[in-house]
Amino acid sequence: MGANQSIPKITPQDRAILDLKLQRDKLRQYQKKIQVVLEREHAIAKTHLATGQKDRAVIALRRRKYQQSLLLKTDSQLETLEELVSTIEFSLVEVSVLHGLKQGNEVLKEIHKEMNIESVERLMDETQEAREYQREIGELLANSLTADEEDAVQEELRLLEAEAVRLEHSATSNTHATFQKGETEPAVELPSVPTHEPIPAEVVPATRTREETRERVALAA
Repeated sequence: MGANQSIPKITPQDRAILDLKLQRDKLRQYQKKIQVVLEREHAIAKTHLATGQKDRAVIALRRRKYQQSLLLKTDSQLETLEELVSTIEFSLVEVSVLHGLKQGNEVLKEIHKEMNIESVERLMDETQEAREYQREIGELLANSLTADEEDAVQEELRLLEAEAVRLEHSATSNTHATFQKGETEPAVELPSVPTHEPIPAEVVPATRTREETRERVALAA
């Protein structure tokens, strides 16, 4: 899968920028070494002074001063390299922008060729001619029909419109009925509401009930 991926093309400008950045990194490493040497020479000079060896301390300080001059030179070279890298990178960006502007201008020129004033006017004229031709055909057909035929045409148009409305209404009704059929539950039959007041049942006195019971027992005996 990795073999199928396109490998970016390395241009001479890319190689030049890479070489400059490598030189910059080498100068930075060299500066770090000089800093170590400066600290060491400073420590040596202090040691010689502590032991009373002034001449050797002076020599150590001279070596330190020489290393400081080298450090200043590397600072100047490093600044030059960084400016050069920035200039090249910005120039490449400018070239890319100019190339894009050039392509954009070419596309605009092609569009302007296709949409010049003459083409627009010709298109408008053709559109107007088509509209007039359509109107003439309509008038010609209308004039070639009798009054009865024109009425029949209007009636047929009315029927077609009514049929379209009916089909639309039927489709809406079927959709609504299907929706209700899928959601409603079986209807529960409820008792009807009474329309008159209930008649109270006849109340039989308790003494009458006891007398009737005695009579039935006597007859049975």
